[in-house]
Amino acid sequence: MRTTVRLDEDVVAAIERLRHERHIGLSEALNELVRAGMRARPERRPFRQRTQAMGLRVDVSNVAEALDLLDGLGHD
Repeated sequence: MRTTVRLDEDVVAAIERLRHERHIGLSEALNELVRAGMRARPERRPFRQRTQAMGLRVDVSNVAEALDLLDGLGHD
């Protein structure tokens, strides 16, 4: 595919470094950097459950009763 894009200066610098290190063309360097970015995984932060008091108390030890109660809310 052929297209025109505007690259930030730091991206251009990274492409040029890779081109000179590996003696490759612009397209090959750009494709390698994009693929590396697609493989990179973002840093995972530990999951933290947040709760908030809503004033409603539901006994969830009996799931069927809890669902019946919640289904009935707002339908009066």
